[in-house]
Amino acid sequence: MPPRIPTEADFSDLSKTLPHTLHFPSPREATTSIMILFHGLGDSEGPFHNFARSISLPGVLAISVRGTSPLPPSLLPESAVDGKGHFHWGDDINMNPATGELDDDPGFEKASELVMNRLVKKVLIEACGWEWTDVLLFGFGQGGSLALGIAARLAAGERVTDITGGAERESARRCKGVLSIGGPLPQSMVSTVSGRQKSSTSVLVCQFEPEQVEAAKREFADVRVVNWKRRDVAMPRDREEVLPLMRFFADRLNSGWS
Repeated sequence: MPPRIPTEADFSDLSKTLPHTLHFPSPREATTSIMILFHGLGDSEGPFHNFARSISLPGVLAISVRGTSPLPPSLLPESAVDGKGHFHWGDDINMNPATGELDDDPGFEKASELVMNRLVKKVLIEACGWEWTDVLLFGFGQGGSLALGIAARLAAGERVTDITGGAERESARRCKGVLSIGGPLPQSMVSTVSGRQKSSTSVLVCQFEPEQVEAAKREFADVRVVNWKRRDVAMPRDREEVLPLMRFFADRLNSGWS
């Protein structure tokens, strides 16, 4: 049976535990893939809903998700007048004692559990008939770390048996692709099992330091790297910066199983 196009009602149980917004392609019946978007530290799902709407990838249902915890008042930006609309994905807020900055890897157990088991498994897979290979993950900053971590955890998890030509082989689960802007792979989400194969999920990393690229390449077989002319980490600002992202999306949306 082909997958069923999700409706708003399918996601209603997630409204309190994982607030989100949905952007459907037009017409809805054209949906062939799903993209989950994760905002950066101290942001919310609203701007990423607008980003998904602005790029309007053909046939893609975009789900922009809100971080699982509000940012503590002491870390709110000066522009936060009412203290609302600023969230993060980590299990905790940790400071790096060496740098005095926030830890890139605060643990993502709660967020990954909600996304992988409640959103994808329960709603998209079990209720609507989609597969992980239909799902793209896109994240910025801390949200990009979560996206890469989910893909790494996916590859290390449950395996399925594929019988081809009478021979039985195991293939790890993977998603359609991951794009992370400035969010390095969190080591807390990397399997410690030795001798494991690299994930076959294709990833594009933007504005990464060399050691962050190498960490991603140790876990993923296909890592593509984009560095813009400016050094700061921010969402793309012009056509030159957006173009490699759109090329990656187009490649993955046309990929099928590859």
